[in-house]
Amino acid sequence: MGGLIRAAIERPVAVLALVLLAVLFGVVAIRDIPIQMSPDIEKPILEVRVNWPGASPEDIDREVVTRLESELASLNGVEELQSRSSFGRSRITLTYNVKQDMDKALVLLLSKLSAVNDLPDDAQTPRVRTSNSDDSPIARLALVAKDGNEVNLEALGSFLETNIVDPLGRIEGVAEVGFNGGGRQEMRVVIDPAKLIQYKLTLTEVINALRSSSSMMSVGMITEGKRSYAVRTESANYTPETAGRIVLRTDVSPSGTIVPILLSNVASVDLRVQKRTSFRRLNGKEAIIINALREQGTNVVTTMQRLREEIALLNKTELLPRGLELNLVYDETKYIESAIDLVQQNIWIGGLLALFILLLFLRSLLPAAIIFVAIPVSVIGTFVAIAGLGLSINVISLAGLAFAVGMVVDASIVSLENIFRLRQRGMKAQNAAYLGARQVWAPILGSALTTVLVFVPILMLDLPVGQLFRDIGIAISVAVLISVVVSVTVIPALASRLLAGAGNKYERLPSIPGIDHVARYISNLILRYVRVTIKHGYVGAFVVVAILLSAGFASYRFAPQLDYLPDGNANFVFGRIIVPEGYSIDETLQIAEKMETAARPLWEGGTEIGGPPAIERFFFVAYSGGAFAGASSVDPSRVSDLRMVLMRPIFEVPGARAFVRQASLFGRSVGGSRSIRVDVSGDDRADIMPVALALNQALEAKFTRRDGNQLRVIPSLSSGAPQIRITPDLTALARAGVTVRELSSAVDIFNDGANVIEVPIDGNLIDMVLSGKDAQNMSADELNTIPIVTRSGNIIRLEQLAKIEIVSSPGNINRLAGKQSLS
Repeated sequence: MGGLIRAAIERPVAVLALVLLAVLFGVVAIRDIPIQMSPDIEKPILEVRVNWPGASPEDIDREVVTRLESELASLNGVEELQSRSSFGRSRITLTYNVKQDMDKALVLLLSKLSAVNDLPDDAQTPRVRTSNSDDSPIARLALVAKDGNEVNLEALGSFLETNIVDPLGRIEGVAEVGFNGGGRQEMRVVIDPAKLIQYKLTLTEVINALRSSSSMMSVGMITEGKRSYAVRTESANYTPETAGRIVLRTDVSPSGTIVPILLSNVASVDLRVQKRTSFRRLNGKEAIIINALREQGTNVVTTMQRLREEIALLNKTELLPRGLELNLVYDETKYIESAIDLVQQNIWIGGLLALFILLLFLRSLLPAAIIFVAIPVSVIGTFVAIAGLGLSINVISLAGLAFAVGMVVDASIVSLENIFRLRQRGMKAQNAAYLGARQVWAPILGSALTTVLVFVPILMLDLPVGQLFRDIGIAISVAVLISVVVSVTVIPALASRLLAGAGNKYERLPSIPGIDHVARYISNLILRYVRVTIKHGYVGAFVVVAILLSAGFASYRFAPQLDYLPDGNANFVFGRIIVPEGYSIDETLQIAEKMETAARPLWEGGTEIGGPPAIERFFFVAYSGGAFAGASSVDPSRVSDLRMVLMRPIFEVPGARAFVRQASLFGRSVGGSRSIRVDVSGDDRADIMPVALALNQALEAKFTRRDGNQLRVIPSLSSGAPQIRITPDLTALARAGVTVRELSSAVDIFNDGANVIEVPIDGNLIDMVLSGKDAQNMSADELNTIPIVTRSGNIIRLEQLAKIEIVSSPGNINRLAGKQSLS
């Protein structure tokens, strides 16, 4: 080490060049390092999602989930297998051990899914999603009609995808853009049963004809001379008129001519918007909610700047002529920039305070300035390591740098203080710089390595907490190690030049009245204590034990509440509304409107003294089975006061419950939650229900809502949602010549409409839906009269072929390790 110190003193220009290079590389690295709120967190979780439109939770659990779980249960490294089946969709969650190679796990999962080939025909292909910190949107947007304009947002599905979602998705740094609302078009084919009888057609024949009418496929190549031609069959571009000319069957007339039976002979065809599945409002106005997710490793601040520019362009070009407006209702960079500014401010303040303390003790500007150089060199140099390791600038890493500001000067202070001491004794500047740095380099390095070794367990931890706090460990460790190099190179080189003046001017430092008196008193007190402990060893032992006991008591008495991460003061409260199972979407909408009615005065008229704060934005999304809502405050410091504003009106609705909490700055995928999950599982729901009810009552008594606790059971403890069960009479079906599948298909068509095929219209594929005249508006009593057309050309009512009864059925079915569960 002595050679390095001497080389630095003898070649100050080289040292200056290295310092400038470190600063230059650091500045360049800052420009390229991704800036985001928190580090990238990859959780060992994979999700498999399967949609089966129109299927009940029981059917999805039996026909989809159990089959997939039996195949996936043999995957290596899976610690927990959970599933949730609800109306029309299912989700299977696989939690792996923390050391699992997730890329390999994903490949094996996809291989297992490809081997499952016995799923229902109407079930969609399973989709796989990963779970990481990029799942949280960096921006939420709302498309609303401008004041004074009446626009049907539900008819904007195709326009939304083509003119808004696609341009936003092409922005550099945006990985995915999703939206909620804006129904897509569908081609509705309304069947007339009387016409089917007239032409002696069955629904099966109609469905088969429609499915065979559209085909787009490559059918090989033709080589002719010097040219090769690709051969492709492609159906025509559909319109209601061309669809009406689809031939369902050909008959031979008495005169011997072939007579085609067209779709228009037995049905009417039109284009319409799909059935509405949710309601969304922003400050009382109908809205379409759009979410933007970022690509991993991109700069959130830069991406959001591009996103804002694109929003301004869309508002000016595409939306203004239509009376629409796209509003940015959530912007993650607002919190990122605020947090970064705060940490940067702390770094500057910390640096200036460190300089003040140095001046207070050294009483000389030059020595203090020499030490102060260590702060920017160490901090800026750390950004080179952050960039090289593929990390990001975030609140965690910047907090580490803020901590490191006070630590990086320690090594330089020890080095320069020793050099300064030798200089005060009259030693030449160069000799003092060399000898002073050489005498203390070993304890400086030992102290730094001790600090670095503290973070080694965190750096080696694969859990999400290890990924989260790895940034702070790396930031502090790198900054401290750089400060060691600075203390034995930069500090001696500067000291040998800047302290080369007359030695006697450092022999007597200026005095500060009062402060020096207190300092001498404390110094003498410490010296007396040292003398006593050297003379009487039991005194030192007593003091050590007393300090340890006092520290232990203080830690126990004043320890703060434990938490994974602080929530921060995010200006947003989010709540879920749980409605009784079986409630329709219209009834759920009315419940959500009660919350909107309570919040409306706070965004329209402001607030009163002593009342809740004014609301900046309020939104809700209501769907069949529940709703969720959120609000932000004009005064961010009082946003938590809006919790009771949103919850109180739901308390008045029998059977409904609301769960509202202030959102975390770090997001659910990083910060987790304060919830504790208790699972009750068994072979059958009826077996676990009594245990779950008893546990729920005990927890409600222990963790009361009055104390701010919230208790939620998933799925609900209710007996279930009402379900109409149709049990085919096999004997009656056989006499009528109708199969069970044909019966089910007829009920699907005349009740809600059945998707038959996707057809091309104007370059897009839309659903062709086959339905009866009163589909989507049928009551439970009218279900008995659904017409079943037989092959002989007769119509039989549904009640003549099946037993129809109303039963109770669970609205959701959860499984844990293959067994039904309640959480």
